[in-house]
This record gives sequence, structure tokens and C-alpha cells, in this order.
Amino acid sequence: MNKKINDIIGIGSPLIDFTIDVDDSVLSDLNLKKGQMHLIDENKSGEIFNKIKNYQINKTPGGSAANTLAGLAILGGNGVLFGKVGNDENAEFYIDETEKIGVKSRLRRHNSLTGHCITFITPDSERTFATHLGSALNFRKDDVDTDEIQSSRILHIEGYLLELPEIREAVIFAANSAKQNDVRISVDLADPGLILRIPDVIDDIVKNFADIVFVNEMEAMAFTNKEKEEALDIIYSHCDVAIVKLGDQGSLIKKDSKTCRISVCKTDVVNTNGAGDMYAAGILYGLAKNIPIERAGRIASYASSLVVSQVGARLSNKIYIDTIN
Repeated sequence: MNKKINDIIGIGSPLIDFTIDVDDSVLSDLNLKKGQMHLIDENKSGEIFNKIKNYQINKTPGGSAANTLAGLAILGGNGVLFGKVGNDENAEFYIDETEKIGVKSRLRRHNSLTGHCITFITPDSERTFATHLGSALNFRKDDVDTDEIQSSRILHIEGYLLELPEIREAVIFAANSAKQNDVRISVDLADPGLILRIPDVIDDIVKNFADIVFVNEMEAMAFTNKEKEEALDIIYSHCDVAIVKLGDQGSLIKKDSKTCRISVCKTDVVNTNGAGDMYAAGILYGLAKNIPIERAGRIASYASSLVVSQVGARLSNKIYIDTIN
């Protein structure tokens, strides 16, 4: 058995995050449905950037799995990121920032633009995404380093990768490698629209591969047609650890047939971008370090509260878990 030297290995779409505060009228003008993730092409991206050119825009490295690994590093864990970037300045920026925060980059290059996600934050703190995947669309089986997977405790997969067949094939290849090498598999189901578009795929991944499943309330409803505890129980019937995030109502975690109710840490909400990814980082850190799940939930809740109290989706200062009650 390979020595487990990595806490978490993540597969995701490396995206540059452009975050902007807007009112609802901007979303209407751009024909973007509030609260959802929209895949856009290069032309639509150009239209959007032209519309927001006079707004203040914050540029950071992003992507769901990448944000989770960044959060893991902030908590003191170590992670590895798989994905595909382009041959442009944004790729250099992305790789530099990834390694600077303490995540090992196993990002491969492709002769195309690095993907980006324009995140619109409305006054109610809701997030709407316009995503041009760019080079991330070219992630393939050859980009999966099975040696790194074998040396990891948990493989974390962002659900967005399951939509396109070529990328899904690479993800399943990685998941099979994990199953063969005593590596637990974590899946974040990512988006209710995604679940409804490819229900059979999501069902297959959860039932046949996932050991750990993350959903928010809307994703839980899309996947199970149930809410809260009922949804949690259904998801748990397919995996070892089920997590349903309930926003300002906290979260529910089921492990070892016991349900934990995790309260939120009260804070002033600036925006919710990245909160779910940071929450996942706390839970996965706890599982990788064999911390009791209720304690991991409190770490996750505290860490995510720090994210929602700021503009960006990532934290920059280390979190010392011994200081968390």
C-alpha cells in the first residue's frame, strides 16, 4: 500500500475568478438567471466584460476544487491540484498563486485561454456565475497522475466536471484509481441545474464511487426530491459521509449512522462566494486527520464564516484550529 503523503487531491477546472458587485438589472440585461452557473463561450464572455468594464472587478485564482484545496492549506493540510490551464499570463498567475498558498500544482498546459468565471454578487449576497471553461475543457485521462492519487487520503471531485463526456471519462479514470488504492472519494454536486441536466450520471457517480457527498439545500432537492433530514438520509444510504448545507441554518452531517447538526458562526455577510468550498475544506481536513466529525463540522462552519465576511472566495491568513471552539 502506498504511503499517504497528501491529505487531499482535487480535480477541478482552474478558473480565474473575476468578482463584481452588481444589482439585479445587470443580470437581466445579460440574460443570466440569478443564482445559477451559466456556461458561456468566448463571444458571450466578451459581451459581459464590455458591459462591466466600468465596474470595480476583483481578480483571484478560483474554481471549486481549487478553492477547497486553498482552504485546506490555510487550515494546515496539504493538497494537490489536477486540472488544465492555458499558455497565457492568466495561467502563470494561476500557477504562482496556487503554489504560493501551499497547494502543489499538477496543472497541465494546453494551447488555449485559461478558463475564467465572472461571479456577480447581488445586494442580497446571492451569487450568479458566468463561466468560460477555456483550457479546462481539455482535461483528459493523460492528465491524471495515478501515483499522486495513490499517495493521497482523499480524492475530491467538483461536480461540474461530470457534465462533458471527455472530462467525465478522465474523472472516472481517477476515481477508479482511488478505489483500487484505498483512497476515499469526495464529490461536491456543485449545482442544482447540473444535477437536473445529467441525473443518471450523478446517480451513478454517487452510488458507485462516492464515499463523501456534499450538497446544499437546492442540490439536495434536485438529487433526492426531498429536503433537509430526508434528503440527508437518502444520500447517506449511498455513501459513508453525507453533508447537507443549509445556509444560515447551518448544516447537517451524517456519519456512522448518526446525524450532527452544525450551527453557523454568526458574522456580517459580505458575499457567499467560496463559502461552500471553504466548508468542504474544513470537513475534508477533519476526515483526513481523523478528527471527530462534529469537531470537523465546527471547523468548517468557522472557516466558512470568515469567507462570507469578506469580498474574496479565499482566505489569506492561516487558521489555527486549536483556537476554534
